[in-house]
Amino acid sequence: MASVPATTVGPMFYRVGATLLQPVSRLLYRPTITGIENVPPKGGVILASNHLSFIDSFAIPLVAPRKVSFLAKSDYFTGSGPRGLLSRGFFSSVGAIPVDRNSSRAAQESLDLALEVLQAGGAFGIYPEGTRSRDGRLYRGRTGVGWLALTAGVPVVPVGLRGTDQIQPVGSRWPRLAKVSVAFGPPIHPETYAGMPAGRARRELTDDVMDAIALLSGQERADTYNEVPTLDPS
Repeated sequence: MASVPATTVGPMFYRVGATLLQPVSRLLYRPTITGIENVPPKGGVILASNHLSFIDSFAIPLVAPRKVSFLAKSDYFTGSGPRGLLSRGFFSSVGAIPVDRNSSRAAQESLDLALEVLQAGGAFGIYPEGTRSRDGRLYRGRTGVGWLALTAGVPVVPVGLRGTDQIQPVGSRWPRLAKVSVAFGPPIHPETYAGMPAGRARRELTDDVMDAIALLSGQERADTYNEVPTLDPS
């Protein structure tokens, strides 16, 4: 598990960063934000979103009405010198939580860190697809989001992002101005799945979350899981 407690990552950086980045980002991109009243003002909650760009983990915290924590590679928090300080400060400013993705237990450690945030009454952001969509389709959700909601007993707010993939398309060196929208849907509560076998409850809750995200994002559905592409050795 990461050496920095998930609930106390860079509180000073976060307060300063949020104060500076929120007004600047809203001025530049003028995002369309809907359904913000669906995000509970307090208590543990999961924000489950589609994933189009690395920008997503910054876009959601910058428009949400409360601090939202996402996972980020621990390398971003361990650099030295001015560059390391800048990287650490930036990722802390958007509520990122360090996790060692090279660990053999990376998947479980990620869930443990998320559970720590939720049990402390925080908001945690997650991408049920696992990795960003490279063809714009919405892929099948992995059941980690269902496990978290049922284990922590917290609601899931589905989030639909549009346009974030146009801010810095693959191959582009610099960010661009693009029309972005963030839609928060009605919460999905774990109590609805009480009494079901555990595996079925996780699957049905996850599928319901993905159905809600599809309505919010307007994406075409894919019937398979999204896999990280492998490099061609030839």
